[in-house]
Amino acid sequence: MLPLEHTLDGTLGIEILGRDEETIKGRFAVEDRVRQPYGIVHGGAILALAESITSMATALGVMADGNLAMGQEVSASFMRPISDGHVNATARVRRRGRSAWVWEVEITNDEGRLCSLIRNTIAVRPAPGGLAKPPQQP
Repeated sequence: MLPLEHTLDGTLGIEILGRDEETIKGRFAVEDRVRQPYGIVHGGAILALAESITSMATALGVMADGNLAMGQEVSASFMRPISDGHVNATARVRRRGRSAWVWEVEITNDEGRLCSLIRNTIAVRPAPGGLAKPPQQP
């Protein structure tokens, strides 16, 4: 596995704020490196946060069975831009299938205002040769 600082999670500075069996929360700070030219957070960075935390939570839920988790599909609606503070994500698992888990992710600003709604499908696949290890948490 790659060192965290060499991954997109490390580049974005993703922090995990909490996790239980149904939810995971994460965030990253708004800095110029995550902004688009208009000064607001790039939608791709927001999607990366959502996929990273849902992939991580799925991986933690399936690794005991020798499986890996990776993004399969994403759908997003952007409603309000974020230009400062943090991009905050709260993901709730909606379905835990044998071959895929489905998550709903709410993205908020530091004032708690809803900025994006995202649905992620995370594929669950058998790990080749012992690769199912706990993912590094940012």
